Amino acid sequence: MAADEVEPRVLWRPDPERTAGSTMAGFRRWLAAEWDQRGDGGQPPAGPDELYRWSVTDLAGFWRAVADFFEVRFHQQPADILPDSTMPGARWFPGATLNYAEHALRRGPGRQNNDLAIVEAREDGRIERYTFGELRIHVAAIRAYLIDLGVRRGDRVVGLLPNSAHAVVAFLACASLGAIWSSCSPDFGVRAVTDRFQQIEPVVLITVDGYAYGGRGFDIRETVRRLRAEIPSLRGTLLIRRLDRQADLPDQPHPVIEWSEALQRYWGARPQFDPVPFDHPLWVLYSSGTTGLPKGIVHGHGGILLEHLKALGLHSDLRSGERFLWYTTTGWMMWNFLVSGLLVGATVVLYDGSPAYPDTARLWELAEKHRVTYLGTSAGYLQACLKKDVHPAAGRDLSRLRAVGSTGAPLSVEGFDWVARELGPRVQLASVSGGTDLCTAFIGAWPDRPVWLGELSGPLLGAAVESFDEAGRPVLDEVGELILTRPMPSMPVAFWNDPDGARLSAAYFEDFPGVWRHGDWVRVTRRGSCVIYGRSDSTLNRGGVRMGTAEFYRVAEHDDGVLDSLVIDTSGAGEPEGRLLCFLVLAPEAAEEDVVARLRVALRRELSPRHVPDLFVVVPAVPRTLNGKKCEVPVKKILAGTPVERAVSRDALSNPEALEPFERMASQARETSTQVPASVPPVSLASEPPSAR
Repeated sequence: MAADEVEPRVLWRPDPERTAGSTMAGFRRWLAAEWDQRGDGGQPPAGPDELYRWSVTDLAGFWRAVADFFEVRFHQQPADILPDSTMPGARWFPGATLNYAEHALRRGPGRQNNDLAIVEAREDGRIERYTFGELRIHVAAIRAYLIDLGVRRGDRVVGLLPNSAHAVVAFLACASLGAIWSSCSPDFGVRAVTDRFQQIEPVVLITVDGYAYGGRGFDIRETVRRLRAEIPSLRGTLLIRRLDRQADLPDQPHPVIEWSEALQRYWGARPQFDPVPFDHPLWVLYSSGTTGLPKGIVHGHGGILLEHLKALGLHSDLRSGERFLWYTTTGWMMWNFLVSGLLVGATVVLYDGSPAYPDTARLWELAEKHRVTYLGTSAGYLQACLKKDVHPAAGRDLSRLRAVGSTGAPLSVEGFDWVARELGPRVQLASVSGGTDLCTAFIGAWPDRPVWLGELSGPLLGAAVESFDEAGRPVLDEVGELILTRPMPSMPVAFWNDPDGARLSAAYFEDFPGVWRHGDWVRVTRRGSCVIYGRSDSTLNRGGVRMGTAEFYRVAEHDDGVLDSLVIDTSGAGEPEGRLLCFLVLAPEAAEEDVVARLRVALRRELSPRHVPDLFVVVPAVPRTLNGKKCEVPVKKILAGTPVERAVSRDALSNPEALEPFERMASQARETSTQVPASVPPVSLASEPPSAR
């Protein structure tokens, strides 16, 4: 698709005074001094464009500079930086040893001992605070408990925990001794948790007995009991009581100790950090698991440390004295990214609860109350605020807020415009794109590059992003496959239970050998900015015109009568010339005929006549994964006749009941010997639409 010839409006421009004092500017000045000291006649990169080009051509020089600038402590110095950049198989900093937790907590021992590390805010209004010094004490105690239980380097420890200080302490305690961390949110179903944890054979489970969400309490002790029975590798359970009533977990099949008791028993333990190899596993994250078991994605201590120092220190410009809140759960990679705010000395603000309770303005209230500097959320939340006519700054003091982050899905042009209009030119909209695969964003915001309407400011340092056409050729100002042509340190060191690397290679390097295919559509503009168009494996290909589903959703969900939507192109799913199907979740007061009539006009005008759906179907909800992603590919498979149990794992969904209308469509198609019926049985709207969770 050709790009629009007109340059979009600039929503935000860097403030010269802020830019001059940014960590990015300090990094460039430091580089200039280093270049001068070398005395080899070379010229250091001057501005953002030159700095970016250097960062993706001299990978070893750039990442060594990041390590030196942020004073990464190597217990053993690396023998090299990147001796072989071939993908897959690139190996970073061979011979080096370090520890992630040591860097997250290194502000504790000295004069910054009383700097605030964590603010935990709960939905019920309860607030807890931890200084860096207090955080070190708690981490040391839980580390001592784990060691006493026999946990050693390489053992796995898992957490079924809300976004809380307990989760941060537990993770850092594991990392400090070289154990491997993995977590799920307590609202995951037992099968979803078991599918993730069972495959990594953990030795310790750290869990709550319940959690609060949307003004209600949820008891998960039955889930915990089943987990303990179904994961035979467990040797102990550490229980955090959040319910009013006394927990009653039996001391079988292994011992249970309460968190408060463990702290008391091991209080006063000395903080220690075991040096581990650069690529030693830090944590295991998971793919969505919509088809089969979720893949365990393993990241290393050193790669995550360097990448998050770069992303949070240079691009987000976070530093000591600033407050960083990203709305997330422990089952999403953004939780891991949020915790890394500690690496740059920022105060991490953790929120446990619904972002829409008691109303949709909840996150803006938290930003005011806790003097948040950088507020991160999802594109879905910002869109919900737009539709609910929320005015974040009305009656609130958001003077400390300088950036709003957005990820999880492409943010619509209307969403960009709403943030700029409501918060003004002083607040930067940091829309970013990346993924669980690298546990970072590789396209996003810069402190010294503008934000254009509907666009991400550009690839981040060290991320060699290109757009490839079907023949594997780079294209500019055209939509193509998002490709990383050079390795990054936070790429997975492995998939779990993939000893020869075959599954990892197939996931990223099969279609375009030697480069990383991420699975998104992207357009790189001549300004260097980028536009994300959604997943490339659920493309709308109408009459040879390819389009990402995100473009469709931008138009469909702009309509006030549409709460959510799902678009499926059945081409190739048993139908050589398939049809375009649009499933709508309507607002309670919306009239279906009126909404459909408006959408037909809007889609024809904004996209093309080819992209007006052949059929609109009203459904109670759009199936989503536990991390909130729309299930486009699984639904397409179901409609093509694939049995549901083979198309998608129900336990990987937050709302498996939402599959029922699609199952009925597929069943009717089989009965009439057609691929997709011309009409579907009436669908009741009695079910409540999904929340903005």
